[in-house]
Amino acid sequence: MRKSAKANPSPGLERALHRLEDLCRERGQRLTRPRRAVLAKLLSADRPLSAYELLERLRPEDGKSTAASVYRTLDFLMGLGIVHRLESTRSFVLCEHPDAPHWVQFLICRRCGQVVEAEDERVAAATERLGRRLGFALDQRIVELTGLCEDCRESAAARH
Repeated sequence: MRKSAKANPSPGLERALHRLEDLCRERGQRLTRPRRAVLAKLLSADRPLSAYELLERLRPEDGKSTAASVYRTLDFLMGLGIVHRLESTRSFVLCEHPDAPHWVQFLICRRCGQVVEAEDERVAAATERLGRRLGFALDQRIVELTGLCEDCRESAAARH
């Protein structure tokens, strides 16, 4: 899990931001200051964040940030495949593999909120076959699965 950012970004955070900046440039886009700020907050978060949680974290550094600007930035970053929206939690998380489009599955702990991004070709193939069989051309390739992570299962078992 990622740890919270300090006032001075860690070298790891800076490397990740530079990598994402390069990715934007390769795709003909700029990583502007507001986009970079949103990415930094997502990188330093230990869980997915809603747009309003992002806004709360941005305001101390940029009092001009608005919900609309955060949503615009998130839409832009999702369009580039750098950020995913988790529909079930209405939150946003960085893509672990933004270099290429891919089918993705998220395992989301309903107790602690931990999110694991997976890419299982068998699940991708099964969903594609299901769509074809039912006459659907799938345009969203994200599957969200909820349950309890190992830590939460163990802590629940220890209480009983």
